[in-house]
Formats: sequence, C-alpha cells, structure tokens
Amino acid sequence: MIAPHGGRLIDRVLKDEEKKKVLDEKNELFGIDINLQLAKDVENIARGVYSPLEGFMIREDLNTVVHSQRLSDDQAWTIPIILDITKESSENVSVGDRITLTTDGNFIATLDVEDKYFFNKKELAEAIYGTSDTHHPGVAKTFNLQDVLLGGKVNLVNLSDSSYPQYDFSPSKTRESFENRGWKTIVGFQTRNVPHVGHEYVQKTALTFVDGLFINPVIGRKKSGDFKDGVILETYRVLIDNYFLKERAMLGILQTEMRYAGPREAIFHATIRKNYGCSHFIVGRDHAGVGNFYPPYAAQEIFEKFPDLGISPLFFPSFFYCRTCGSSANDKTCPHAPMQNLECPDPEVRVEFSGSKLREILLKGEKPPPEMIRPEVAEVILKWENPFV
Repeated sequence: MIAPHGGRLIDRVLKDEEKKKVLDEKNELFGIDINLQLAKDVENIARGVYSPLEGFMIREDLNTVVHSQRLSDDQAWTIPIILDITKESSENVSVGDRITLTTDGNFIATLDVEDKYFFNKKELAEAIYGTSDTHHPGVAKTFNLQDVLLGGKVNLVNLSDSSYPQYDFSPSKTRESFENRGWKTIVGFQTRNVPHVGHEYVQKTALTFVDGLFINPVIGRKKSGDFKDGVILETYRVLIDNYFLKERAMLGILQTEMRYAGPREAIFHATIRKNYGCSHFIVGRDHAGVGNFYPPYAAQEIFEKFPDLGISPLFFPSFFYCRTCGSSANDKTCPHAPMQNLECPDPEVRVEFSGSKLREILLKGEKPPPEMIRPEVAEVILKWENPFV
C-alpha cells in the first residue's frame, strides 16, 4: 500500500500513562478555548490525517507554504494549518510553554509552544486564495483571524464526539480496512455535494482501473447553499447500496472545513487521501472552487508542479447526460454536444449536471429528472424540509 505523506503516519493521541500525566497537570497550565473547526484540525493532526504535520505551523513552515507551497523540509504542502489567538491571550504564553486547548469548555489537547508570531493577513490571503477580495469565503475568514499565531506540536487527550461515528475512520483504520478487503489500489473521491449521475459516472470510470473506491465527503463548515452533511451522507449511502458492488466501495468522512482554495486545496485534498491509503485521487472541473475565482481546470494543472506528491491524480472534464447517447458523456465522447464554436443541433438532447439547476428544482419540491440524479437519491433529498446549509 502507498506510504503516508512524509513516510509515516503521525500519531499524537495520548495513551494511558501519558494521558493520566497530562490530566493531572492540566489545572496548572494556561489554556485557550478554540472553535470546533480548530478542534477538528487538532484531531486531524493527532490522528495522522495531516501527516507529516505534528502540530500547528511555526513561522518558518508557514512562510515556505505561502511562498513555495512546501514545508521547510521541502515536502509538498499547500494549505496553512495555523492556530490564531488574541494579542491579549498571547501575552500569557511564551515559547517553551505547554498550554491546554479546550472547545466549548471541554479539554481536548495540549500544545507545546515552539513559536509565537504575527503574520500578514493580506499576503496570506493573496497567496493561498489568489485574491484579497472578501467576497471569497476563505479570504473573509483570513481577515477575521486573530493577530497572533502559535506554532508547536499537539497532544490529543480527548476526541470530540463524532456526529457520524459509523463513518469516522482514522487513516490507520482506513488502511486496515483496505487491506482486509484485499485492495491494493484505491481511488479517493472528494465531495461536498450530493451525488448526481455525472459523479457516479466518474466514480465508476475510475473504479474500472483500481481495486476499490473510497468516497470521502467533507463534513464541517461550508458556505451557504451547500448541502447539509446529513443529506450528503444519506444520499451516498443509498447510492452505494443500490448502484455499487459493496465489496468495491467504501464511505468515510473527512471532518474539516472547506477552504475554497481551488488549486492549492486540490493538492491538500490529494495529500490527505494519500494518508488514508489511496493510490489515486479524482480531480474534476473547478475542484474546491467558489464563484469565478479560479480557471475551470487550474486545480488539475497545479499537479504538474508536484511530481513528487506520491499519489496519482485522475483528471476528468465536465460531464453531461446525452439523451441521444443514452448515457453520461463529455465533449470528447459525444457527437451531439456543442464542439468548440459550433452550436448544439438540439439543446434538448443535453442535460447539464448543474448544481444551481438542481437546487432550483429541489427548492420547488420537485423531483429532478433521472438523467440528472438517481430517483432513490432524489427521494432522500426531498425528505428533508431544507437540505441546504
């Protein structure tokens, strides 16, 4: 099976005696309360999802990630994993300290502080998102960060309760599951949406060339208009149960927020799936994009800069359903679609897999056509009074 990024899975989950020692000393340590998304970052670091990271980034690593898309030891890494605190709280913290991290008052981890530093929010936003426009949700979040960053290794004491424990697997567990299934090559599929027929077509096409498919939806904070986590999981469960060989497909969640960082986030997502044990990763049109901030295929082109990434990307173009062909198709495979500057001879032939069109139909309480979405999937969505964030 493919090696984790950096060569080994990070494990910073404290066991028995180590955990007892930390629990005994926690009341003597300065602590800060962090939000749920940062708490999930702590868990992802400690469980190896973000291998080779062992903690929040120190200044040197953040600088190299921002400017060269690599860690300071030259390993590919494209997204900042940072812990921000208020200037007032930072006055109680010194390099060399151990502090506690809580979320909603619950003790989850310690941080061994290796660095404390200020950072340039505008520079960070422009490097990661390619813009300083606050209409971009990632940029808006960056400008709302506190002024001081802490860097250092984390030690996870308590896992937070998972909303979907049956789908919540650490990389060590997914790797074990893949081995038990006899899978040697696995393709990972990142999603933040319910599955339409085009997604299914891409997944099954990729599955043709590997042993197994790992469908790995992002569970966490999303932008308004995205589908709710529960809707995504229910629809994928019914799709797998009805349209996939059960021994060839596995569903598991990735608990993190969407950054909407386009090309950089595509590399980040591929790296995470490499840690889960995937040998291949599907990258479609406008992966992790938002609005019109990125060219449609920028998230595919960026992989040319990372020949050492260690996971094989599988690139797919836009798909649609062709009524004449009777199947999903794209501009390379279907003669009935518009080609270059030619107009489609019959616009009714082509059914676009449009997220906005799908939302429009669902908000009316109508069932989308079967050429767009499986009837069983549509029924699940329509059961929800409001399936959107």
